Amino acid sequence: MTTAVLSGKGLASRIQQQARDEARILRSEGLRPTLAVVVATDDEATHWYVRSIERAAGRAGIECRVVDLGPNAGEAALANILEDLSAEPAVHGIILQTPLPAAVRADRLVGLIAPEKDVDGANPLSLGRLAVGQPAFAPATARAVVELLDHFEVPVAGRKVAVVGRSAVVGKPLSLLLLDKDATVTICHSKSGPLERHTRYADVVVVAAGRTGLLKGSDISEETVVIDVGTNVLPDGSLVGDVDEASVTGVAAGLSPVPGGVGSVTTALLLLHTAEAARQHSPAALLTASTSGI
Repeated sequence: MTTAVLSGKGLASRIQQQARDEARILRSEGLRPTLAVVVATDDEATHWYVRSIERAAGRAGIECRVVDLGPNAGEAALANILEDLSAEPAVHGIILQTPLPAAVRADRLVGLIAPEKDVDGANPLSLGRLAVGQPAFAPATARAVVELLDHFEVPVAGRKVAVVGRSAVVGKPLSLLLLDKDATVTICHSKSGPLERHTRYADVVVVAAGRTGLLKGSDISEETVVIDVGTNVLPDGSLVGDVDEASVTGVAAGLSPVPGGVGSVTTALLLLHTAEAARQHSPAALLTASTSGI
């Protein structure tokens, strides 16, 4: 059986063009969309990802401000930075990149990101709004999975979707987005028992657990579409996902590659979210807001 390659490059290019077009219009109105990325780690996978955001932002005409506090940053320093960025009018989007130093309480810090600047849906307020259908930025990776499925016309309404991983960054928000599209969602985690018991009969499997080679060909059927969200750096510096690509290829109906799959779409969506957030600060938006209160 031939496994279709679900590359994210074409979709990412289209979304980047949307962000580029919006950024150009905003600049013509005197507003430069600006994304701030706060980093406090020496994790190479994280720095690889941040560099990719910087490059993509430059191509889209969006300013990317990386605030690197180093792997020994304390919680107070991170909190101060997030509060300052949330209050700074020139910054429209904020990302607190993980992982963070061990002693830092990430749940407290993400709550300091202003919801209107929370372009990666990290603030619990954003997740809550997403759960009840109110306007909010969804975590970009979770939205990227849905956009990729839509792009390749993979149906999810009425279908069984297994999401492997229950993080607040991917698994939980993704399940909400899929439920909104009428999928029947199963979330698998470390206490779910043998993985194949849940993934073998799923129409779509999304793997976002951060474990190299977790999903194997024996865990799925020939009709399964697999979306690999994992980003794991091997000792030689290469990037791989959570799927055992060698055993899944030839079994799955479709598979997103790593790199070149969900990651590229995620980066593009972060830029689009930043442009959308900046739009709320444009002269036209502010004028509409002021006149609507008359």
